[in-house]
Amino acid sequence: MNLRTIVLGLIATALLSSCVTRRLYNDLEEQYQEALKENDNLSNDLAMLNSSNSDLEKGKKELAKQLKELQEERKNLNAEIIAAENRLKDLEQSYKTLQKNNRDALEAEAARLSSAKSELASKSTRIAELEAILAANDKQMRDLKESLSSALNAFEGKGLSIEQKNGRVYVSMENKLLFRSGSWSVNQEGAQAVNELSKVLANNPHITVLIEGHTDNDKIVGQLGEGVKTNWDLSTKRALAIVEIITSNPDIVKSNITAAGRSEYAPLQSNDTPEGKAKNRRIEVILTPNLDKINSMLNAL
Repeated sequence: MNLRTIVLGLIATALLSSCVTRRLYNDLEEQYQEALKENDNLSNDLAMLNSSNSDLEKGKKELAKQLKELQEERKNLNAEIIAAENRLKDLEQSYKTLQKNNRDALEAEAARLSSAKSELASKSTRIAELEAILAANDKQMRDLKESLSSALNAFEGKGLSIEQKNGRVYVSMENKLLFRSGSWSVNQEGAQAVNELSKVLANNPHITVLIEGHTDNDKIVGQLGEGVKTNWDLSTKRALAIVEIITSNPDIVKSNITAAGRSEYAPLQSNDTPEGKAKNRRIEVILTPNLDKINSMLNAL
């Protein structure tokens, strides 16, 4: 039942009672109009409320849509955060591993450098010792050359020469000082020279002595005796003849002596001239310091 029906009912009741005055009627009419107006206002308000409710529903749906999108976005962001955290953990682990590897590498390199420094210091010490030995050997050979020059001075210019090179001393004696042609028997003057040489060698017991016999390239015709048929035989016989004189000195260390025949294959000059052949026919005494300690140190480097 609406307001209009209620008002009309009241009016009808009042008229029927016969007690209603004109003024009351007017009041009721006025109330009725106001009621109608209020009813229109309420209808308008209801329409507005319905419109607002529709807008609210639309807004609600839009908000629900936005909420869903935000929830999806939050879900995606959470997934990205988890993935980023996992990557961070992996990076941290990789960094720790890299740090450890670098630390291990640095420690290994430090140990290697320390070992290298120690080895270098040790080698430097051995090199210094080796240099000292070489210097001592060089001085020894210089002193030996001077002793030989003094002892053999009378024979220099007679086919005897003394030279120091490559850490050795070379005493070269031409055959004209030592032997007759085709002979390996040492003559008197040559024997004197070899005896003086042996005295110097006896005073230097740590010197290695190599005695080489050399010939020119003239072939031996016939036999010279004792089976000598070639320059190899002759050069060896002559070297042994020098060894025999040197080792007759009781102070000579025989283990230091080596004899060798070189035949015609280590000439000093060309064999095309008589002068060259004379130079090639010779005995060479090669004096070398004891190199055992030097070789041992070189092998240790």
